[in-house]
Amino acid sequence: MTPLDGKTIATVGSGVMAEAMIAGLLRGELVAPDQIVASHPRPERRDHLRTEYGIRVVGDNLEAIDGADVVLLGIKPQMLAKVGREIGPRLRKGQVVLSVLAGATTAALTGTLGHDQVIRAMPNTPARLGKGVTVWYATPQTTAEQRAQAAALLDALGIQIEVDDEKMVAMATAVSGTGPTYVFLVMEALIDAAVHLGFPRHLAHDLVVETLEGSTLFAKQSGMHPAELRNMVTSPGGTSAAALHELESGRLRTVLSEAVWAAFRRTVELGDQLEASVSRTPDGPAGRPSTEAPKRS
Repeated sequence: MTPLDGKTIATVGSGVMAEAMIAGLLRGELVAPDQIVASHPRPERRDHLRTEYGIRVVGDNLEAIDGADVVLLGIKPQMLAKVGREIGPRLRKGQVVLSVLAGATTAALTGTLGHDQVIRAMPNTPARLGKGVTVWYATPQTTAEQRAQAAALLDALGIQIEVDDEKMVAMATAVSGTGPTYVFLVMEALIDAAVHLGFPRHLAHDLVVETLEGSTLFAKQSGMHPAELRNMVTSPGGTSAAALHELESGRLRTVLSEAVWAAFRRTVELGDQLEASVSRTPDGPAGRPSTEAPKRS
């Protein structure tokens, strides 16, 4: 028995992340295809999901959520007001809405939907392979059963971590959510450097990808601090020491830190914009919990 046994899952805005969740759920046999219904406005997208996964697909969001136990909200953040006003009045007590919208706070979600059983989650792109990490926060109105359902669903994407402070989801957006972007840029830079040295591009690609994958696995299995691992391969006066000197001179640590903070500030900004759009509607909530960003020391 799993928390998703006999439950119906509806995906509204069935894009890349929703598809990753669908694939993970079916791969792990947590649900059967007939327990999933996906809505999408484009016929070709619906045809792909039906053919690839054998799930039910519809073009109407209201039809998708009718009778669903879990509603996965995977639309673009700028579509929240439109889609939220559409499906909100049809949501019922007992349905949990799981949002993977970047920046969308639970205040913005509950205010737009008029529904308080909401979970805010931030997965990342390796979730498509079941190797992602997701940080999530549930509103106090969600039940223990609903949180168990969310945990089971997010487990299908990789590692899932529930937090009791919503600000941590915004911070995770800047670290793990955006994290693959930093890794891919470093990967690209190393490949280009290898080509500059004289390697064919396909060989440079393989060397870099395998090195990054192996180093990550080594760090994970050893449990050692990255500084210890780095010291293990840094001999006095050696090649690693020479390379590290250049990286530190180029302020690599500072640039990465600034990138994370920029992503965090943008996340908070998106949340503020979405909350402001709720407050401008006639039936918007009178008050919302604070989403003040943590102060940088």
